[in-house]
Amino acid sequence: MDTNIIFGNIFYIIIALFLLKGALYMVKQKHGVIIERLGKFHKVSKAGLHFKIPLIDSIAGNVNLRVRELPVEVETKTKDDVFVRIVVSVQFFVIAAVEGIKDSFYELNNPEQQIQSYVFDSIRSEVPMMELDDVFAEKEKIALAVKTELSDTMRQFGFDFIKALVTDIDPDAKVKHSMNEINAAKRMKEAAKEEAAAAKIRVVAAAEADMESKRLAGEGIAQQRIAIANGLKESVAEVKLAMEDHVTSQDVMNMLFMTQHYETVAKLSENNTSTIFMPYSPDNVGDLQMQIQSSLLAVDAMKKKNK
Repeated sequence: MDTNIIFGNIFYIIIALFLLKGALYMVKQKHGVIIERLGKFHKVSKAGLHFKIPLIDSIAGNVNLRVRELPVEVETKTKDDVFVRIVVSVQFFVIAAVEGIKDSFYELNNPEQQIQSYVFDSIRSEVPMMELDDVFAEKEKIALAVKTELSDTMRQFGFDFIKALVTDIDPDAKVKHSMNEINAAKRMKEAAKEEAAAAKIRVVAAAEADMESKRLAGEGIAQQRIAIANGLKESVAEVKLAMEDHVTSQDVMNMLFMTQHYETVAKLSENNTSTIFMPYSPDNVGDLQMQIQSSLLAVDAMKKKNK
């Protein structure tokens, strides 16, 4: 075979392979490929093996159809004039329809930068109307406002949004310190109230216990005195009966006073206590008895006089 023919066939084969390679292309899962024909949009190819006309059709771009997350950090001022740094994570995706893929590729030059601009605008419109405590308490409201504005605005450009998450709210360090001090003061105030209430309960309980103790002690002393009086009464009757009425009640009382006096002295000597001894004798006991009786008679006489 002629050498020129052989080289010619090889050349045509190479050209064919080159054209075939340029005609076939692969699209990955969750991607969309933009095909332009002579510089104009032609179609969107999704996952799989596709064919295009070499030298006429060209791949203009590859669009990611997965859900993406874009963190946006915004510094703004609250209603109570506190500067706060807010981080919002925006979860978005390209609408998988042909028009959505086409618009997302052609309409916006830098989609992520433009999404950030809308987040900035939304945050700085919402947060300045809220006080710092409300920013922490109503972060879901902030996130919903961001998502709503982005969805309404960016859907026309082929983008949709799943959620906007407020992931961080960071006031100035001095403000955080002040907030901690306020919370600490509140807790100390509550602790003081609880401690005062507990002290009051203890004082009241101790007073009630003391009152009950004194009441019981008083009842015991009264019962003791009644028992002593009954005992003395019975003793006088027994002694008079034993002496066959040769003694008077006064004599019996003198004897009982003497007996109790010596019993008291004996008990004091048994206890290891500090005791003050006063001069005494049987005559002193009699004098003490007479003084007590005189006092009782004087009180009785005054009562009768007052009546």
